[in-house]
This record gives sequence, C-alpha cells and structure tokens, in this order.
Amino acid sequence: MKKYSPILLSILLPGLLAIFSMYSCKPGSEGKSSKGRKADSISTITSNPGGAGRLLEIEMRKGKAHNHPTFAIWIEDTSGIYIQTLFVTQSFGRGIYEHVNKSGGIWIPGEAMRPAALPYWAHKRGIEANGILVPTPTTKVPDAYTGATPSGSFRLASKTDIPFKGKVKIMFEINQPWDWNDYWTNTLYPEDAEYKTSCQPAVIYSALIDMDSPSTTIELKPVGHSHYSGKTGDLYADISTITTALHIAENITVSVK
Repeated sequence: MKKYSPILLSILLPGLLAIFSMYSCKPGSEGKSSKGRKADSISTITSNPGGAGRLLEIEMRKGKAHNHPTFAIWIEDTSGIYIQTLFVTQSFGRGIYEHVNKSGGIWIPGEAMRPAALPYWAHKRGIEANGILVPTPTTKVPDAYTGATPSGSFRLASKTDIPFKGKVKIMFEINQPWDWNDYWTNTLYPEDAEYKTSCQPAVIYSALIDMDSPSTTIELKPVGHSHYSGKTGDLYADISTITTALHIAENITVSVK
C-alpha cells in the first residue's frame, strides 16, 4: 500500500473534504423529505384571543387536492346543538370576495352570497340575510373569528367564549370550487347556478373531545357532506361519490391546551 507523507496529506485533505461536502449535501436539498418531496410548511393563525375559555389547537395538513379552500370550524354539544364558531375564512365570513365583479376587463372585489360554499355551518349558525342563511356585510361573522384563507397547512389557536366542562364536538366543514368528478359533473344539476359554484359539495369532519383532558390530540374524521347547492342544512352521511374533495385535507387534529 502506497504511503503519503504528512506534508502531502496536509495539502490534499482539505480539497478532498470540500469535494465530499459538495456531493453529499447538494444545494436545495434542505427541507425535503426522504422521498425528495419538499417538506410541507405550516402557518399559525389565531382567533378569539380574548375568549374566557380553554385554548384549542386545530391543525390541518393540506392534501394533494388542496387549492385555496374555504372552511369553517365550530363547536357543538354532544347532541349536535351549535355552540359557537371558532374560525371561518374571511371572504365567506364577511360576504365580500376578491373576485366578484368584472369591470374594464378585470375582476374586482365585491359582495356576494354563496350558499353552496359552507351550508352545514351556515344553517347551524342560523343567521339569515335576505331569506338565505349565509353571512353578508350586515350579518357578517365578527372579526375575532375570521381571517385570511391560509395558503396551505395551518395550525389554529382559538379560545372558546366561555369555559366548558366535559365533552364537546369539534366540527370542520371545507369546500373548494371547480372540483368536478365523474359523479358531480357540470351537467348533474344544469339549472342550479349555486351548484356550479361548488361542484363536489362541502365535506364535514367531526371529533369528540374532552375539555377536561388537556394535551389530548384527537383526529377529526369525515362524517358526511353538505347539500350540493346549500338549500338545506342537512348532513348526508354517504360520501361514496366524493373523491378529490376528501383530499383537500390530508389530516385534521384538535387538542386542548
């Protein structure tokens, strides 16, 4: 075996280490999973910080079909009676959207009523405007419970209005437009304009959590879908026709802090 002098090694070694470092840690590899997919970042949002009750943390990891959905999160008692909203995306909660009226060839913000977006939550909330159960600028959700739509995965920190004891249901309704599939086609209800703003109806998730058990994390599971155009507040338990809408969210959890 050929031997090298200490002087020669002192010259070669730094260069060899630099080459090894260049190939073993390629630029751009930071933040990627073992499969080479860029790691999912998660934003933190808050609502109702002045609430007198416990802090809840709801985390949603976006799924492969995620594309800026609208959603609402709220609390019910164990019998399904609405208690309070924790969070609703700002556009729906205020009734004002970024792209409504087209003027001079561009879309501008404006008021709109979209009953097909989150009908299960809207009917549970029960506040009517012009005969429709949907928020408007005059019946909007208070700012403490709304916020901009997160661009991806998020972690919501929200307090209940008052302290609660025992078990409650955490509800999560999510929807996004233009997600047709083989069943929910654009010709399924050709005369229903509201249906065409939703396509696959909103999906509803639920979990039962004990407010007296902090640090317990529970996963929300899909329990059904809403009415396709928002005419009723019914829950449809059969989700066999729902496809990509079940992949807007990959995972949703709730924990009591």
